Amino acid sequence: MHVLVLYYSRSGNTKKLAEAIVQGVGEVEGVDCLLRSTAEVTREEFEESYGVIVGSPVYFGGMAAPLKDLLDRFVGSRKKMEGKVGAAFATSGDASGGKETTMLSILQALLIYGMIVVGDPLDATGHYGTACVGEPDEKAEENARKLGKRVAKLTKMLTA
Repeated sequence: MHVLVLYYSRSGNTKKLAEAIVQGVGEVEGVDCLLRSTAEVTREEFEESYGVIVGSPVYFGGMAAPLKDLLDRFVGSRKKMEGKVGAAFATSGDASGGKETTMLSILQALLIYGMIVVGDPLDATGHYGTACVGEPDEKAEENARKLGKRVAKLTKMLTA
């Protein structure tokens, strides 16, 4: 079984945060991870994932257009995604740059897909997901690993 870490990144910061999430997923035995950008992922990879962790830079307080477009195009996959685990992460250029609203826009889409959405664990920030300003620092990467590990554990539990 695998978890998909799906992201859009223009500057590379969101990709770096995604890579840290992948490390966390890898800490759970029996769960593999696929790392895909919006330009790389296939509908088949999306549908065959048991969990999906979706990330975006902040664009006007919401997810980036390429990510929104992908979620719109894959809408026919809704019945195949129902009951799977979903989570979000975001990066921004400013401390008050809309990371929470961006993660909420992603979580809203995952809810519409019928997924079971989770935030990051309480030993991270215990909020909507993992986020950072600019390039992820050590703390952001640690929280990203915790989010990846949490989603992988829950995915494994739900498929047992």
